[in-house]
Amino acid sequence: MKKIAVCKTSLVLLSVALLPLLASAQEKATLAISSIKPTPSLAAAVSSKTIVDSHVQGGNGAAKDESFTLDIKQEMNRVIESLDGQLIDRINATRKFDVVGRSDLSDVMKEQDLGASGNVDAKTAAQGGKLAGAKYLLVATVDDFQDYIERAVFEGTGRSATKRVFRFSIVAKIYDSTTGKLLESANFQTGNDAFKQIQEERNYSVNNGQLSDEMMVAVSHTMAEKIANRLADVIFPAKVIAKRDNLITINRGEGAGVAVGDVFNVFALGEALKDPDTGELLGQEEVKVGKVKISEVNPKVSKAEILEDTGGIATGAVLRKMK
Repeated sequence: MKKIAVCKTSLVLLSVALLPLLASAQEKATLAISSIKPTPSLAAAVSSKTIVDSHVQGGNGAAKDESFTLDIKQEMNRVIESLDGQLIDRINATRKFDVVGRSDLSDVMKEQDLGASGNVDAKTAAQGGKLAGAKYLLVATVDDFQDYIERAVFEGTGRSATKRVFRFSIVAKIYDSTTGKLLESANFQTGNDAFKQIQEERNYSVNNGQLSDEMMVAVSHTMAEKIANRLADVIFPAKVIAKRDNLITINRGEGAGVAVGDVFNVFALGEALKDPDTGELLGQEEVKVGKVKISEVNPKVSKAEILEDTGGIATGAVLRKMK
């Protein structure tokens, strides 16, 4: 009985000792996200209401002009509001980050006017991230929004056609809040082509040029997914987690910016790179060792066929999508 008691006690002590190690192994990167807002210049330039002319066919076959009011500012605010929530959802879907302390971060952003300007310096970025208890800070601002109906009249025929013009652009900046260093700054855009594709694929209607609720969510979802995937790629690039014969498995699945047919270069990680002047770690040396093509996408992982291999494709190798 004493031996059993001693064994049980030893197991309990061992479990307690392992808890910190298990917790650290399961920890995700902590991320603070600022509320998305338009730049001051865009907010001032977008008018609340615009009168749009349209050329329609009357009941007796005669053409007549009509006009309607399009609230551009309301449309922009609806897209931004939807994107604000969609971005958190898409970042959580990457399974790489814990979004923390947004309420505290909002106070810092408001005080520094960062949510509107997007101008974050190293000192303020570090302050915002530390206050929120986050390792990384994401600041996103909308710098362009166009949504209107354009009418073209064909001379000599008396006929006309209307075309919707839609453009939306957002700048995302990723900071290391412990140092205030800017890790990545990228511009994401969508426009008529992407908008038309969403409209046709999902059968969404547009009334008088205005976004329906479903279309607004679709546009926001697509943009949020692009930002979330870029964020994950910068901080946690896709990696090989298994290799068997001519196939590899990578740690990217559905909704993570991976699609069947995508081609990636594969890099083996070498020595740590350190700035000789400052001693700052700049990452690791990357040596290209091959090329792969995605053949299967699953909920959490994807499979890829090896197209080229110089002998260095192995577990832990990093993948970079070819442009």
